[in-house]
Amino acid sequence: MSPAFEEARIELACFEVHGQRYGIDVQQIREIVRAQTVTPLPRAPGLIEGVIDLRGAIIPVVDAGRALGREAIAESPKSRIVIVEVEGLVFGLRVDAAAEVIVVSGSEIGDAPPLVTHTGYETVRAVVRREGEPPTLMLSLEHLLESVYRSALAHGGSAAVETPAPASGS
Repeated sequence: MSPAFEEARIELACFEVHGQRYGIDVQQIREIVRAQTVTPLPRAPGLIEGVIDLRGAIIPVVDAGRALGREAIAESPKSRIVIVEVEGLVFGLRVDAAAEVIVVSGSEIGDAPPLVTHTGYETVRAVVRREGEPPTLMLSLEHLLESVYRSALAHGGSAAVETPAPASGS
């Protein structure tokens, strides 16, 4: 068990992506909303699905299925968009369904398996083990966001917003 989790009691908002249960620290979640129509962004990196208008705020949406290396999340009545904030950035994470909020103690939290972390995969920061239930994978939003940045670079774009040069007059 990681020393960071030994004495901790953490609240996790749990959700499903392709039948697997994931959790995010509730402190990083602003809200969970019903899935809505996403407006695609032209030439956007593959992990960025588009944007939504949430009460006047334009929020980019990342498809959790694609971000986790699987197929895109299919539209369904249970689909949700988890609005999160990480490193000062707010974005939505499309998931198959919201599950529940659980409180876990340090004794229920284990490190991700060494083979996983030694290969450079750090999107799963820990695993929650609860008796009689399948493991819940705790996501690292920081590493998920890093995946979005890498997809932008691989897409031929820049992870930073570029300001166009002023037009030169003759």
